[in-house]
Amino acid sequence: MGKDKRTKKFAQVKRLLSLKDTRLKAKDRIKKKKKKPDPQNLSQRELPQASSAMYFNYNTQLGPPFHIILDTNFINFSIKNKLDVVTSMMDCLYAKCIPYITDCVMAELEKLGRKYRIALKIAKDPRFHRLTCIHKGTYADDCIVRRVTESKCYIVATNDKDLKKRIRKIPGVPIMYITQHRYSIERLPDAYGAPKM
Repeated sequence: MGKDKRTKKFAQVKRLLSLKDTRLKAKDRIKKKKKKPDPQNLSQRELPQASSAMYFNYNTQLGPPFHIILDTNFINFSIKNKLDVVTSMMDCLYAKCIPYITDCVMAELEKLGRKYRIALKIAKDPRFHRLTCIHKGTYADDCIVRRVTESKCYIVATNDKDLKKRIRKIPGVPIMYITQHRYSIERLPDAYGAPKM
């Protein structure tokens, strides 16, 4: 038994029902017209404005003196590792550093109670500048992320994994953290004092 030789049928078109077919209902017989988009009614695509501080992935607003926003757990880890906050920052960046603390971080430290009273005492140091918060609530992570997205002149100092993950999504914001009993920084091109990983 041999194979049945058939030639391929080219340019076959899917069969469609005619508009006059009796199986179609009255509403389906009307041919739908494609509407042309109205030039006055075009919807605009909203994109977030790119920061003028960014030159590709390089943040031009970062430079000495560095402005560093501290998180609650960064202060606690500094105490555990017996590191002085300001001098360790200067050792890491080889430049003058101005530490900033938001009202939310101060409220978080006050909520932690007597166990973290040393951290609260360090946060009230006159070398630390206070940033006032206008928003409702005292969740420090949201406050820091909002402040960093508005102005890209800050470095965020934190050891919190979730906060680090959120800040990595914001382009041009370096993260300072504690590793091997000293401060290190990621996403800052000219960090000379940071230990190599």
